Amino acid sequence: VTTTNRPIRRALVSVFHKEGIEVLAEAFIKAGTEVVSTGSTAKRLAELGVKVTEVSEVTGFPECLDGRVKTLDPHIHAGILADMTNEDHAAQLEKFGIKPFDLVVVNLYPFADTVRSGADEAATIEKIDIGGPSMVRGAAKNSATVAIITDPNDYALVAARIENGEGFSLEERRWLAGKAFAHTAAYDATINEWTAKHWPKPLTVEQPTAEDEPEVNETKFPAAFTRTWDRAHVLRYGENPHQQAALYLDPLNQDGFAHAEQLGGKPMSYNNYVDADAAWRAVWDFAPQIAVAVVKHNNPCGLAVGATVAEAHKKAHACDPMSAYGGVIAANSKVTMEMAESVRPIFTEVIVAPDYDADALELLQTKKKNLRILKVSEPPKSKTQFRQIDGGLLVQSTDLIDAPGDDPNAWKLVSGEPADEQTVKDLVFAWRAIRCVKSNAILIAHDQATVGIGMGQVNRVDSANLSVERANTLADGANRTKGAVAASDAFFPFADGAEILINAGVKAIVQPGGSIRDEEVFEAARKAGVTMYVTGTRHFFH
Repeated sequence: VTTTNRPIRRALVSVFHKEGIEVLAEAFIKAGTEVVSTGSTAKRLAELGVKVTEVSEVTGFPECLDGRVKTLDPHIHAGILADMTNEDHAAQLEKFGIKPFDLVVVNLYPFADTVRSGADEAATIEKIDIGGPSMVRGAAKNSATVAIITDPNDYALVAARIENGEGFSLEERRWLAGKAFAHTAAYDATINEWTAKHWPKPLTVEQPTAEDEPEVNETKFPAAFTRTWDRAHVLRYGENPHQQAALYLDPLNQDGFAHAEQLGGKPMSYNNYVDADAAWRAVWDFAPQIAVAVVKHNNPCGLAVGATVAEAHKKAHACDPMSAYGGVIAANSKVTMEMAESVRPIFTEVIVAPDYDADALELLQTKKKNLRILKVSEPPKSKTQFRQIDGGLLVQSTDLIDAPGDDPNAWKLVSGEPADEQTVKDLVFAWRAIRCVKSNAILIAHDQATVGIGMGQVNRVDSANLSVERANTLADGANRTKGAVAASDAFFPFADGAEILINAGVKAIVQPGGSIRDEEVFEAARKAGVTMYVTGTRHFFH
């Protein structure tokens, strides 16, 4: 019977993190494995009773340059890279007096940990591993005869294979090599992400672009976009039960919504993450005002600011109580007992806030055991957005309330009288709120709270009709559009969309403008005596 298993008689071990190495040490001792090691790793193995040969004894050269050079030597790399199924390779090793390795165990300098610690540039550079990745890649390339281990979770498996003398099969060594290549690729991608941010192309260097393309910002859009994420959680399923899903984290960042601390409730689902992240972004568009958002299917069904977080929640919930059922609530201020009491009777999937009063948290934990309670200490900071398309990736800067037209002082009055102070406040609120509504989007607001939202329609007329319908379908039959204000995320292509809002009784409208039929839209507002401002800025959200 032909076997591809290769017993592990000689091992090279060089690890920064020593956790779990005791398992390997015990196996090395029992099996009498010859072990070659470096610096602190050799010292730790010797303390555990392993007979260790220092790398410097193999190379005939001491470690130098503060440890920057120790394994970069033919006596080490030839032993790693020699394919012992190749007679010529075996003969060359014998000629040069070099012994082959059957196992290489390496983990790398903690570059990402160093960046996250806030270390200065010099300390960060020192944690860019050179010899480690070279050994890993060499062993992975030579999976024909060498097993490479980069994951401490595999130590117990390795120890068992050392002790029973079996080693690994070719198929297993290839699997380990695949993990190793993924490990070094992610490591290099993390370094690339850091250098791209800290060492951008000098502005004095000309950046050639095609005639029909804008100048490239190399910091935002490098020629090769390399990023890496670490798997944090495997989720029960994806957007639908037949889909698989997992959550990955950016290794260079320890904050952001993905790092939310869960204080209660069931595990988060894919849809929970999507909706809660949308709600979290929405409320911070209004900081430093206290704001609460209620989100369902990645769209707000209520958004408001208030003097207290409880007031903001009540106003947001009142926009569309039916849709709020099974939704997500986000607040940009500490959740108080008063707010917790108002949330208690409402079926809610997730609540997210920067903090909770102790009594409010206890109430939510004990009275709403399935409610996922998230604490996120920092507001959203991401400046880049990604969207995968088949065979590619779209990258853009995050849509924030930071465009010139987001400043109400830059708005142009095109119809009616200038709005009074309270109306301007409501228009500013509506304009900020429209950013987080799926396009085509129309939003009606009053007293700095949404009262009707039309979203995700394929024409602006349907969105306008939907916003009016949502505003006027409460059980008490109140007409909430009369005297309210409205916002549109993009221009009105025809006057009909604006006329729906005007006929419903809104007193002021804010919209980007820019349609070839702008004058028709403006004239419809003038005819009705409705105030209209144009911003020159658009907030599409597809």
